[in-house]
Amino acid sequence: MMLEWQFIMSLAAFAATMTGTPGPNNLMVTASGANFGYWRTLPHMMGIGSGLVSMIVLVAAGLGVVFTRFPILHEALRWVGSAYLLYLAWKIASAKSSIRTDQQDGEPMTFMAAAMFQYVNPKAWMMSVTAISSFTMAGDNYWQSAGLVAVVFFLVCFPSVSIWASFGTLIGRWLNSPQTRRVFNIAMGILTASCVVMIW
Repeated sequence: MMLEWQFIMSLAAFAATMTGTPGPNNLMVTASGANFGYWRTLPHMMGIGSGLVSMIVLVAAGLGVVFTRFPILHEALRWVGSAYLLYLAWKIASAKSSIRTDQQDGEPMTFMAAAMFQYVNPKAWMMSVTAISSFTMAGDNYWQSAGLVAVVFFLVCFPSVSIWASFGTLIGRWLNSPQTRRVFNIAMGILTASCVVMIW
């Protein structure tokens, strides 16, 4: 398969738009960066990329058709995703407001938890289905193009969420009192909860 650079750049631009704009993942890594620092947020960021890639592969293998044939599954996913997102928003809003140290109470989201969160994140499903339906080629080139979609999304996703985590880390340095950190966590929790509107 001969791939034109224009095609790759279009795919990369789509991936950057999908993974770099505000949403549950980016708001959560921003809050994590502020509370735990960039390096402790790294497993969270890697989990997002890995979970998204695994979803793209599953959608390419035909899972996306299941949601088309059985709309009730998509409806159930929206309810589960909304409930879990509100739970995560509450955890962010109620996080410890003490000044960050290397021994700070609490733990950032793990690699596996971040990867599994993608499966209840309707935005991640939408990204995966749209990417596969828009950027794969029919016939013998299908799996090669699907593999390219997965690779490009992984390569673009990490720097996208990394920017948000870095932004959060920078903000965390300015939150030099328990009161300001508390206000920040509540604000991030509210913003994360507001992402439920995007689901519906």
